[in-house]
Amino acid sequence: MIEVENLRKEYGEKVAVEDLSFTVPEGTVTGFLGPNGAGKSTTMRMIAGLDQPTRGRIQVNGADYRRAAAPMSELGILLEAKAMHSGRSARNHLLALAATNGIPARRVDEVIDMAGLQQVARKRVGGFSLGMGQRLGVASALLGDPRVVILDEPVNGLDPEGVLWIRTLLKALAAEGRTVFVSSHLMSEMAQTATRLVVVGRGRLVADTTVEEFVSRAKGNGVIVRSPEATKLREVLLRPDVTVTSDTEGVLQVTGLTAEEIGDAAWKANLPLHELTAHHASLEEAFMQLTHDTVEYRQTETEQEEKEEVPA
Repeated sequence: MIEVENLRKEYGEKVAVEDLSFTVPEGTVTGFLGPNGAGKSTTMRMIAGLDQPTRGRIQVNGADYRRAAAPMSELGILLEAKAMHSGRSARNHLLALAATNGIPARRVDEVIDMAGLQQVARKRVGGFSLGMGQRLGVASALLGDPRVVILDEPVNGLDPEGVLWIRTLLKALAAEGRTVFVSSHLMSEMAQTATRLVVVGRGRLVADTTVEEFVSRAKGNGVIVRSPEATKLREVLLRPDVTVTSDTEGVLQVTGLTAEEIGDAAWKANLPLHELTAHHASLEEAFMQLTHDTVEYRQTETEQEEKEEVPA
């Protein structure tokens, strides 16, 4: 488990993280989302003990990670895949990490197999592709068989097979009861992998909730209803917790009722229905809506027009 309480981080006059509190529970994949400049990297560095908070408290598995007797068994982290000696082979890189952290050499071969690095294990890291570097970074994070895993953009540079491998791996780690905390800009991947989300914007918490609840907060969820008796149907459906709007004659947008509930109500009122279509906002749509006011830089229409006018 990761517990973050009232975290603040200042860099001179700039406040990167402000009054940030959230919990990452065991046995789940938790996505860490936010626009560029939201404070995600700073927060992950503080959790890993690489940066010192200006104020606040962080605990990993109920203790201060920086004082752990066996750090790599408590927390495995991937922040920068290429942060390794380019002249070493993948296997020697992992052996060096194992030797300095009291990890048996046999564990090196286990994570090499786990990361699909068997064919390149004896090749120099400097010649690795971005995808192979990512695989080695994940292998390094898992070397100590940690209870908590933090990965920053783990699918960066991976081919479709690699993306599927990461997705399956993260779910398997969570199923084993580990804490899995993953930062990514790929909303479609988070929608398939994470069950919980921590969302930040401008260093502050936007949401700490399940994926389903986060998406349900977005505009655009509801049911499209088409009926020649739309006006009468609107009166049948309206109640304090139901919203019914219409931009087109004969078409209603209903929130607060399921398609089944609308169909039952129309049948009881003997009103015809020509369409009932449920619409659910995607995670990307919800993210764009709910973080709209926290984006540091947003391209204006004028800038977009100028960009489009630049000859190729």
